[in-house]
Amino acid sequence: MGRPDRRGNGDAFEAAALPALIAGEHEGLLTYRLDPPIAEIVTLNALQPRHGIGTALVEALAADLAGRGIREICVTTTNDNLDALRFYQRRGFRLAALRPGAVAAARRLKPGIPAKGNFGIPRSDELELVRDVAPGSAPP
Repeated sequence: MGRPDRRGNGDAFEAAALPALIAGEHEGLLTYRLDPPIAEIVTLNALQPRHGIGTALVEALAADLAGRGIREICVTTTNDNLDALRFYQRRGFRLAALRPGAVAAARRLKPGIPAKGNFGIPRSDELELVRDVAPGSAPP
């Protein structure tokens, strides 16, 4: 195994070692970890944003988890990632936690995390979003 390459909620992950869902041959990838009764999305990447790839991956994960005793899906993002906040909330996720200063703590362990993020917003806090796995929990 290599070095941890993703951080969230104070935890480090080696994303390449996590379970994953793939959309098409080179279209998108979602990695997650299980901590029953919760699944946590660790990475979600779509090569062509706004083409339904991310949505398809999140919904495929929810469908897969529904029969495995997992009740919720959570995801952590930073305060500057407005695109992620919009994406997840439009798919039924709700804000569940704010961790002020969490990025500064992560930056001590991984100094390469930029001080400013999207749209020039200072990257300082983590936000956790949660959604029920049950069918019909995402908006139409």
